[in-house]
Amino acid sequence: MRKDRSNIVNICMILFFVVCVIAPLGSMLLRVTPDGARAVFQSPQFGPAAINSLSTALTATLLTLTLSLLAAWSLERTQTRGKALFGALFTLPMLIPSISHALGLVALFGKNGLLTSLLHLPGSVYGFWGIVAGSVMYSFPIAFLMFSNILRYEDAMPYQAAEVLGIPAARQFTSLTLPYLKKTMISAFFAVFTMVITDYGVPLMVRGKCMTLSVLMYDRAVSMMDYSAGSVIGALLLLPAIAAFLVDLMAPERGTDSFISQPIRLKKDPVFDALASIFCVLIGLCVLAPIVSFCLMAFENKYPVDPAFSLRHVERAAARGAGQYLINSVLYAVLTALLGTLLAFVCAYLAARKKGAFSKGLHLISITSMAIPGIVLGLSYVIFFRSTPVYGTIFIIVLVNSIHFFSSPYLMMYNALEKLNPQLEDVGQCLGVNRFYIIRDVVLPKVGHTLTEMFTYFFVNSMMTISAVSFLVPPAPKPVALMIGQFETQLLIESAAFVSLLILAVNLGIKGLTTVVSSSHSHGLNQGAVYLFPKRHC
Repeated sequence: MRKDRSNIVNICMILFFVVCVIAPLGSMLLRVTPDGARAVFQSPQFGPAAINSLSTALTATLLTLTLSLLAAWSLERTQTRGKALFGALFTLPMLIPSISHALGLVALFGKNGLLTSLLHLPGSVYGFWGIVAGSVMYSFPIAFLMFSNILRYEDAMPYQAAEVLGIPAARQFTSLTLPYLKKTMISAFFAVFTMVITDYGVPLMVRGKCMTLSVLMYDRAVSMMDYSAGSVIGALLLLPAIAAFLVDLMAPERGTDSFISQPIRLKKDPVFDALASIFCVLIGLCVLAPIVSFCLMAFENKYPVDPAFSLRHVERAAARGAGQYLINSVLYAVLTALLGTLLAFVCAYLAARKKGAFSKGLHLISITSMAIPGIVLGLSYVIFFRSTPVYGTIFIIVLVNSIHFFSSPYLMMYNALEKLNPQLEDVGQCLGVNRFYIIRDVVLPKVGHTLTEMFTYFFVNSMMTISAVSFLVPPAPKPVALMIGQFETQLLIESAAFVSLLILAVNLGIKGLTTVVSSSHSHGLNQGAVYLFPKRHC
């Protein structure tokens, strides 16, 4: 009976993803016709946009992987001081929209930018290299976290054996380190490439005459309401994301669950430690400079000719509804975090703690959303839900955000639940304990820290996303992140900077709050696990 009930729950969750993921994508792909594809491919904008997208994405990806690997190596393989500070600083760009990074670059390197004027630099940030620079800033934290995590848990024993055999350090790097990093480097390459080629926030701000496919899709689908052309471009943008998904799915794991017999002990090397410290400082300055620049810009009377302190841009933003839009964003973020965390936990529990064909199917469909760019998901939701009662409501925004950001929190919880004792539920069943009490009194206290991370992930990303939601508002209430592009098109970049500052402040606040909650939870973790069985069952 219990097995039948669990299968019913699995089927319900699979049907949910079919309706919220597969069906919208199918409805978008059905809009792709030979005539529509021919019209898009033969348009004068498509060829240059495709070339620009590929060239900027490849350049930004290679630069991001190089810088992020060096940054992760500096923190994990040297005795650099201030590692916690640098680690937090390197992930700070994750708290603001991609368009805000481009806004910071405009403040520094625009035609009248601070550094452009101060150093008399030729040219401007607009065009190919502006898109590349903004994309590197936007994608750097993701690649850094991937490399940092894999380097932190590398086993020291192969290196100790190599030293005993007299193998030089350079040979150790090529024979041990590079093979160990191979899968992560491939995953990071596809992840960064997909992020860059599907993002339109950075190109929207600094593209100049360098049109990209993502901006072309946005113009066709949102501005011109040409869903057929938008679907064709969306199908093309799905290809690198699907390739990344398949590569990550088929690539064999390399001992991620094995026991690490000995962590790597860092040796003191004054030269390398000093070089690593200098590199971290330089990267930190590159991260902070654009953020500080748009924070200062928000309170300048007229950028860049009159740097006097002024609140008139704050007043303008407030007069145009920034306060209400901020409330909308916080509401979207809270509801998305609650719904997304609940769905991700239920799916992860069913997939990790219940074995069988249904569980495998649920796991597979739960990670498919990572292969769908936000810009494609937004268009597919417009096409599929346009004639339904949920279109134009708060629910459609919460739903699309929950699906858009679902896979990463799901995998966090899935990996955490797989580490728990696999016989836990069987023991409880033998003792006559309801599964609900097992989850409440044992599972939840053990994974409380992961739940907090999941909630924060959903909240932060919902606050700053502009990709999927830009297709659904209006008629749904507008989130505050979309005001950045609106102000930029009206050349009110100071007000756009203030909106970016609002998003950063809210996300910093939620990160600080959840860090405190997670810390207090970890102190009381063992106490929470005491209530293994309710008293009425003892």
